[in-house]
Amino acid sequence: MFRRRALLAAAAAGLAMPATARAQAAFPQRPISLLVPAAPGGTLDALARFFAHNMAPNLGRIVVENVAGAGGLIGMQRLMRSEPDGHTIVFGNMGVMAAFRALNPNADYDPRRDLAPVGLAAHVPMVIAASPQSGVRDLQGLLERFRERGERATFGTAGLGTTSHLAPALLLHLTGLKGTLVSYRGAGPAMNDLAAGVVDAVIDQTVTMIPAHRGGTAVALAVSGARRAPQIPDVPTFAEAGVPAFDLVVWNAIAAPRGTPAPIVERLAAAMEAALETEDLSRRLAGLAAMPPAPEERGPAVLGRLIAADTERWIQVVRESGMAVQ
Repeated sequence: MFRRRALLAAAAAGLAMPATARAQAAFPQRPISLLVPAAPGGTLDALARFFAHNMAPNLGRIVVENVAGAGGLIGMQRLMRSEPDGHTIVFGNMGVMAAFRALNPNADYDPRRDLAPVGLAAHVPMVIAASPQSGVRDLQGLLERFRERGERATFGTAGLGTTSHLAPALLLHLTGLKGTLVSYRGAGPAMNDLAAGVVDAVIDQTVTMIPAHRGGTAVALAVSGARRAPQIPDVPTFAEAGVPAFDLVVWNAIAAPRGTPAPIVERLAAAMEAALETEDLSRRLAGLAAMPPAPEERGPAVLGRLIAADTERWIQVVRESGMAVQ
């Protein structure tokens, strides 16, 4: 009798819980959609799939959805239209989660206002690569090509506001050179045209560039950061190659839409933390020179501060460099 009463009391208490609280307690209730605001085949796509695989044991099925276009804006708008219940989240980076606002001040999306940060995923160096068809084999040779050809020389990019757009724009500003930035719907198409010789160069993260360099579809010329990437030890740093001022390392992260309840955000953050401790994810990140965030860099609060600080930093960079603003 006592047990029956206890069960009835527990059931009544559960029914008395607000609907929001019951939903949070049961999260997730269905597969989670992890949006990637870029085309398949690029860094965001690869990293998102690594994390989805290693977060799934704690969250159930995670479906990666590529929603490319407008430099990531279409994917972010899809996130903003979704229910803030944790079942739709996004895998983005410094470009779409911070610098995008500097380049698109009139857009209806502001990462400081419209995201519920979950946590940092990885820091990834950038690599500049020339087309195998170009005959260029070092960074100074590529810069000379841009010096001679001016706006006839081209950088392929994954779209306006992406890190592969910001990087060459910053490099041209630092070196005082001119060139044309050719936008694609993601890094994959840009890399395809680099391999074919349609564009002269691309700057993207090591996750994309290391396999391309090893596979002979791109010729890596320099890597950002303080030291060479051990996976491509023949490639010098930008400082070694003569451009020490270029030191752009990209952060990648997961966020939910604004208004997602804190307990659900914390559940997602805990799944990220568990994923970062797995041997599989550690091996995959290390193999592509991606660095997991240090323990003090993890969690929603740290990412929130980083988004705010980097948005302001890129607003200043865009203002000083004269990058195109939409």
